[in-house]
Amino acid sequence: MANHDGVNGVFLALADPTRREVIRILGSGPASVGELAKSFAITLPSFMKHVRTLEGNGLIRTTKRGRVRTCSLDRDRLATVGDWLDAQRRIWDSRTDRLEVVAAGLEERR
Repeated sequence: MANHDGVNGVFLALADPTRREVIRILGSGPASVGELAKSFAITLPSFMKHVRTLEGNGLIRTTKRGRVRTCSLDRDRLATVGDWLDAQRRIWDSRTDRLEVVAAGLEERR
């Protein structure tokens, strides 16, 4: 099996709808934690847990300037999911192609 280092952590981080929404928002560009937190009906400490999970799994980077922490999306890390999904798609396309050949052979025998 191919080695997909870190894909488990990325999927873990993306398993939560709040974190997926943060990723979606950051797709438009960097935003401060305060700006991001306004989009959610949760406390700032709870929101920071989501930020730490995303950062810990490499999906976002944060920088601090003064009292403002800014988040930005790490598109390369997010691409690991795309790479993994592409590999899975190739496997399943191959399997369905073989199934189609078998089904066509059965149809010809009738």
